[in-house]
Amino acid sequence: MELWSNDLSDGSRIPGEFAFCLPDPDTHATFGPNRNPHLAWSGAPEATLSVAVMVHDPDVPTKPDDVNQEGREVPSDLPRTDFFHWLLIDVPATMTEIESGAFADGVVPHGRNAAQGPFGTRQGINDYTGWFAGDEDMGGDYYGYDGPCPPWNDSIIHHYVFTVYALDVAQLDLPDRFDGSALRDAMDGHVLDSAQLTAVYTLNPRLT
Repeated sequence: MELWSNDLSDGSRIPGEFAFCLPDPDTHATFGPNRNPHLAWSGAPEATLSVAVMVHDPDVPTKPDDVNQEGREVPSDLPRTDFFHWLLIDVPATMTEIESGAFADGVVPHGRNAAQGPFGTRQGINDYTGWFAGDEDMGGDYYGYDGPCPPWNDSIIHHYVFTVYALDVAQLDLPDRFDGSALRDAMDGHVLDSAQLTAVYTLNPRLT
């Protein structure tokens, strides 16, 4: 399979249009346009019955001690973990393109109510659900795509991995509310082929 985008290129910086947060000289970060980027793919095997899309950041700090703290920087040698930004399933096998902004446009406090996505698709909760848990202004279930907002004081540039999977089932056996770990488990044994591209993003002015 091959995956490409009119909005992203492998190894390049994600444009601010597709970010949850933008750099701000006064507050370090401010909300961005938060639109989903264009994605297109080809070369899925003939036996493909549906497609899944996953976007994750493998560079998220495992300890919050230094995150977004004035006068401190998240150390580069801190162990990192996955943060899921988009979980899209049950994409019809005949569908080979997602237009910019078709699934997400703007930051929605408390999360976008989008478990049922366009074109008969379904979407899981992304990891902003856990990040904002307990926050009176932002807490809620964040379904669908929400773009990059790495710690503004992280010492490393974050990588965002966009992956499409060709699957041998028309629908994955998942409940209405599912997360990235559950999606990986559900796809196990059903992936016929996949393709990915990786783009980068940072809010740390020292790294831009």
